[in-house]
Amino acid sequence: MKKQCPECGDKIVGRIDKKFCSDACRNSYNNRVNKDSKNLIRNINNRLRKNYRILEDLNPDQKTRTSRAKLIEKGFDFNYFTSIYTTKAGAIYYFVYDQGYLPLENDYYALVKRDS
Repeated sequence: MKKQCPECGDKIVGRIDKKFCSDACRNSYNNRVNKDSKNLIRNINNRLRKNYRILEDLNPDQKTRTSRAKLIEKGFDFNYFTSIYTTKAGAIYYFVYDQGYLPLENDYYALVKRDS
């Protein structure tokens, strides 16, 4: 009995463990299966990536200071970060992977990069 491609129904020729008749069918099948269920994850990852790039761009020297207005102007979204670090003194740093920011007074932020 010949195996059938789950995407187009054509018979599969080749290796015994082959699941699709072509790369196009494999891609089409996986895109269709993952489209809706992965939309939320994709959108969140895009926001995190954008936040990361903004922090990286504004913090070339690994430690600097910037204003809230400048972050917002570049499209930074304060609702998306990957972790929170609280120091012994009680200061709360918000991190997007290894790029972080600490809210200061008068709408300023200290930007830092965490050592590996």
